[in-house]
Formats: sequence, C-alpha cells, structure tokens
Amino acid sequence: MARCGAVRSGKVWCGWLRFVMNILVTGGTGSFGTAFMKAALGWPDVERLVCYSRDEHKQQRLHAELGDDPQDRLRFFLGDVRDQQRLQMALHGISHCVHGAALKVVPWLEYNPSEGLKTNTLGAMHLVDAAIQVGVGAVVALSTDKAVSPVNLYGASKLAAEKLFLAANALGGGRCRFTAVRYGNVTGSTGSVVPLWRAKAKADEGLPLTDDRMTRFWMSMDEAVELVRKALIDGCGGEVLIPKLPSYRVTDLAEAVWREQNPTSEWRAKYKAIGIRPGEKLHESLVSEDEWPWTYDCGTHYEVVHVANGGPGGRSVDATVSGRRVPDGFKYRSDENERWLTKAELQQRLLAIP
Repeated sequence: MARCGAVRSGKVWCGWLRFVMNILVTGGTGSFGTAFMKAALGWPDVERLVCYSRDEHKQQRLHAELGDDPQDRLRFFLGDVRDQQRLQMALHGISHCVHGAALKVVPWLEYNPSEGLKTNTLGAMHLVDAAIQVGVGAVVALSTDKAVSPVNLYGASKLAAEKLFLAANALGGGRCRFTAVRYGNVTGSTGSVVPLWRAKAKADEGLPLTDDRMTRFWMSMDEAVELVRKALIDGCGGEVLIPKLPSYRVTDLAEAVWREQNPTSEWRAKYKAIGIRPGEKLHESLVSEDEWPWTYDCGTHYEVVHVANGGPGGRSVDATVSGRRVPDGFKYRSDENERWLTKAELQQRLLAIP
C-alpha cells in the first residue's frame, strides 16, 4: 500500500502472534461475494466468515455449494443494507467488513432511481454508521468505474457512496478504517455479456453489440478478490485502490467468443449493432483527469487519496506516500491504455470463465 508504513488497520491479534480476521460480506450471495466467500474459506487467518444478504434462496444455494466447514467458521445472516439496526446487529464481533451489496443494472436504475439511491447510497451510509458504532476495524467498499465522471444513476449513487466511505475516516477516531477499491465490470460476473454471446454464437446467431467502438478493461474475479484482500489487510483508510489492468476492444471479445464456440471458423464474428444504451459509456475511466493531483502510482496499482480526511483544508500526503505522484493531467481510460489484449489472449482468458 502507499501509506502507513507498518501500521495496519483493523487487525486482531490472538494468542502468540496469530493474526485472525472475522469478516462480514454484504452482498455475500452476489458474483463477487460468492467468489470472495469461497476464497476466504481457504485463508488460514479467517476465524469467522459471515454472509449478509437479503435473498434466502441464494443463501441456501451458497450454503449447499460451500458445504460444511469443518472449522465451523461460516455464518449466514439475512438482512438488507437499508436496515441499519440489522447491520449493526450483524457486525457485532466483526473485525473486517467487505461491502459488495449494490443495485447495478444501469437501465433498471435509470428507470428506478430511488431504489438505487436507497441501496447504493443510503445503504453505504447505514454501513458506515453501524461499523463506527460497533467498532469494526476495517471496511473495504467496492466501487466502480461508473463512479468516475458519472453519466448514469448507478455511477452517481456509487460516487456518493465512495465519498461517504472515505470521509468516514475522519469520524472513526482512528479505530475504524475505510478504504475503497475501484474497477470495471468483472468479465463473467452477473450481468456479463459473455454467457449471452456464447449462447448466440453456439446457435450461429448474431451477437448483439451496442457500439463497435467500445473498449473496456479486463479484470478476472480472482484479481478482484485479491485486490480486496490486499485492501483489507494493508488498507490505511481514506484511499481508493485502482488496479492496473489491460484493455480490450469489445469487437475483439466478440470475435474471441465466436471462435471459442466455433473453433473451425475464421476470426469473423457475426454481430449486430443495437445502439448504445441510456447511461452507457463508450470507454471506461478508472481515474478522471480531475483526480490527478491526489493520485499516486504505487507500482501494481494506483491510489487516489481522499483529501477531506484532514478537514475542509485537506492535508499533504506526500511525506507518507511510498508511490510517486502521477504527471499533471493524468487520466486512466480504457481507450488510452498502454496494455491491450489480443483476440487470442482473450480467447485464452475465456477458458477460466465457466
């Protein structure tokens, strides 16, 4: 991480130098939550792992999928992030929290903006208040590229949530650290275009494509889980972690999916342009050009440091940042990236997506 040196937030030491974590995951039955729960069960430093979500059927399926834990670390807690009292009850005894609960389907939230605000923004506020009241050591919130210069309700609601989490570091008295991670859509997660395209390609039908100029960042679920684990353990509070990722052209992904389902065909996918949807961008941005004064290159990732932690005047962080400040005017966009995936590389990466 960029700051803090040897200081670590929310760590619990038990016995003879044994580091343990009691983790609660909001949105624990979503794509990320499920992957995180599976991975965390394999970590020796996890003493308790709590899934917090509002869908009992998904919890039942996840419990069956995970099976019985010999160490009896698993807990399933029905609740909604809109309910602060329920959150506060669930957080008792928790040292680390991962906030993944969100409503995120862009067109649906454009039509139902109040529901997006209730879950994504007010839910974030409830979690902040509950975590401070209970004394959770570290909270890591999942943000999104759509929070950067937002053009839709989902992005605007997540930008507000991101600001709430980072500003909360001034309220926790140093006992509760709030960090955010920001990345684009994880390929293969819920809502991903890959399953739809696979079915269309297998049926020799045209792949629906919004705009053939579109570019995106590629991030795997394993990379997303590892980034959150890093933030949980090393997060100092008040920073946004942004991974360095390769870009790809959406038309190239369409070609890779088509070739995957039709191995003997040429690199010539059938696709049809359906037009860009309301609230959709041609290219992803993970760091806006307005954020460069507070952005640092930390080698494997960038960090945007929240300047409000020291009050209205902000504070200088140069002395405590191990990374280097990015150049003036820096921005991180999928269409201006240095790293690009080829069609063959995309096809290889598709093998890891069920």
